[in-house]
Amino acid sequence: MNNENCVSAFAELPYGLSVVVPVYRSEQCLPELVAGLQAVLSTLNMPYELIFVNDCSPDNSWQVICDLAAANPEWIRGMSLLRNAGQHAAVLAGLRDARYALTVTMDDDLQHEPKVIPQLIAALGDNYDVMYAYPEKQQHGMFRDYCSRFYKWLLTSSLKLRTVKNISAYRILRTHLREAFAHYEGPNPSIDALLTWGTNRFSSILVPHKPRAYGQSNYTLSKLIMHAVRVLTSFSVWPLHLASILGFACTFLGVCVMIYVVLVYFLIGRGVPGFPFLASIISLFAGIQLFCIGIIGEYLAGMYMRSFRRPTYTLYRRTKTFGKNE
Repeated sequence: MNNENCVSAFAELPYGLSVVVPVYRSEQCLPELVAGLQAVLSTLNMPYELIFVNDCSPDNSWQVICDLAAANPEWIRGMSLLRNAGQHAAVLAGLRDARYALTVTMDDDLQHEPKVIPQLIAALGDNYDVMYAYPEKQQHGMFRDYCSRFYKWLLTSSLKLRTVKNISAYRILRTHLREAFAHYEGPNPSIDALLTWGTNRFSSILVPHKPRAYGQSNYTLSKLIMHAVRVLTSFSVWPLHLASILGFACTFLGVCVMIYVVLVYFLIGRGVPGFPFLASIISLFAGIQLFCIGIIGEYLAGMYMRSFRRPTYTLYRRTKTFGKNE
C-alpha cells in the first residue's frame, strides 16, 4: 500500500521535543539541570519544552520550579501533584501534558547527562519507538547496582521485552504512544510496562552515568522490591505461571516420595524411619503452598485496590504560561 494514502490513527503533534522530569527532593539540582538542558536543547533544530512534575516534594522544589518557569516562560512549565504518587505516576502526568511529537524522560538528580539527548534522537530514527539510555556503569553502589540489574532483568523478562534488555528512566519515545494507555487508572503504574501496550519497537544505547551530585537516592532496596512485586502482579501473569509450575513440581516430588516410601517398605520390610524426614517434607509443601497463596493474594489485593478507581495522580497546580503560580 502506498504510504501517501495512509492516515495516522493518532492525533498529529507538532515536530519538537518535550522533556519530562519528575521532581522529588531536588531543589539543589534543578538550576544546574536547567542550565545543562538549555545548553543542549538550544542546539537542536526543533522547538522544545521542559516539563517539571513536582511529586509533592517536601522541600522547596516547587518554589524553585516556579522561579525557573518565571525566568524561562518560553520553554519551561511546571506541574505539582496533590499527593506523592511515585516517580512513574509523575512521568505519566508529564507525558500526558507533553505538546511535541518526541518526549524525553529523565531523572532530576543530574546523573542523566543532557548531552546524551542528541544521541537518543539520532538512535531513535525511524526504526524504533522507544530508545533507552542505559548506563555503562551505574553509580549507586555495588549492592544497589546488582539489585537494580536484577529488577530490570526480571521486569524485561516478565513483560517479554525481547528486543531490549537494558531499560532505564532515561529514555526517548514517540509521544503518540500515550494513546495506548490514555484511559489507564489506578495506583503504581510502570511506564515501561505501559509502553509495551503501544509498541514492541524498543532498543537502547550505552551512555555515561554520573555520580549523584546532591543527597541520596529516594529508591531504597525495600522500595525496589515492592515496586517489582507491584509491576509483576499488575502487568504480568508470570507469577501465576510460577505458582502453577511450583504446584506441578510439588505434586511430582510428592509422587516420588510416595514411591520411595512404598519401595522401602516392600524391599526392606520397614517404613521410612525418622521424624526429620517427615517434618522436612511437610515444611517444604506447606511453604510452597503459602508462597503460591501469597502470589494469588497479591493479585487479589491489586484487583481490590483498582476497584476503588483511585486516580493515578491528582494535579494540584501548575505554572501559568508566563511562569506565575496559579
